[in-house]
Amino acid sequence: MSKRDYYETLGVAKGAGYAEIKNAYRKLAMQYHPDCNPGDKSAESQFKEANEAYEVLKDEQKRAAYDRYGHAAFDAATSGGRGGGFEFNFGSGFGFADIFDEMFGEVMGGGRRNARNARGADLRFNLEITLEEAFTGKNAEIHVPSSMICESCQGTGATGGAAPTPCGTCHGAGKVRAQQGFFTIERTCPTCQGQGRVIKDPCKSCGGSGRMRKEKTLSVTIPAGIEDGTRIRLGGEGEAGLRGAPPGDLYIFLSVAAHRLFQRETANIHCRVPIAMVTAALGGTIEVPTIDGSRAKLAIPAGTQTGQQFRLKSKGMSVLRSPTRGDMFIQVQVETPVSLTRRQEDLLREFEKSGDTHTQSPESSGFFKKVKDLWEDLKD
Repeated sequence: MSKRDYYETLGVAKGAGYAEIKNAYRKLAMQYHPDCNPGDKSAESQFKEANEAYEVLKDEQKRAAYDRYGHAAFDAATSGGRGGGFEFNFGSGFGFADIFDEMFGEVMGGGRRNARNARGADLRFNLEITLEEAFTGKNAEIHVPSSMICESCQGTGATGGAAPTPCGTCHGAGKVRAQQGFFTIERTCPTCQGQGRVIKDPCKSCGGSGRMRKEKTLSVTIPAGIEDGTRIRLGGEGEAGLRGAPPGDLYIFLSVAAHRLFQRETANIHCRVPIAMVTAALGGTIEVPTIDGSRAKLAIPAGTQTGQQFRLKSKGMSVLRSPTRGDMFIQVQVETPVSLTRRQEDLLREFEKSGDTHTQSPESSGFFKKVKDLWEDLKD
């Protein structure tokens, strides 16, 4: 009995793309799978037929040979006589595990992963700096506990740095297969634990892991103008990989400590400064501290009120990777004098009686006028 054409078996045209072939096969596999049709020999036969067709058509080289020679391309008796022929053995280890891995590997996390390529873990280090350090930048020295390459075996895990030998059970694959009826079950090799290699004489210093727990000292450059929450990545400074695998990365998370005088807003700085009542009333000049450690003079105009804000240009924070600076904003708070002498109290009472409250306290007089008008409206 002659075999059906593979394209006809899957129900696709000869020029169909891989995605169309894969989808067609998937539908047939789910329809005729023996688990869904227990005891149905016809369904089992159709499942095997679809499986065989898909195995050929999914491979570009096998498909090209099939398109040229048909089923004869995979006949062991004729393939040896043709250059470029392909030998296909449906029973040579290909099973539903391969199909499932191909169909769902990306959805389930990228398919199988060989443990021998286990990259070292990434590390996180929290570093707090002051606002002044964020302004000027600094070189910080940090101490990070980490796994480092064993110096005795140079990361191989074997005594004297000898290279591990291929595992005799899985022959270096890191996984073994077992046939259980129609299915092929794949699992991690129990001998090498998925490494694909074994160490006959483990290193005494690291116990065969190729790495040791140590604390390493690193120098980190903090650029001027850096902001709270910034993350700095140091490539290859994480934990060492297992038995020579690549190391992970180190991520430094920066936090800027709260300042006792200044509040930062991006590149600008805000500062609240108390001033005497006389200075606020008559005007004058005050000195205010700045983030760079110097003092700046600020002119206070007569009649300044609490909450009034003044701007000092280019007295704020450094801007990251720029020579410019932000601005500094001063918010004044007029202080009411306390513990007055008898003479000072008399002078203030005399001041109160001598002038117009509308000019002496314009904000309060305006407020109480609004209150009076509100009460009058409520009476009407």
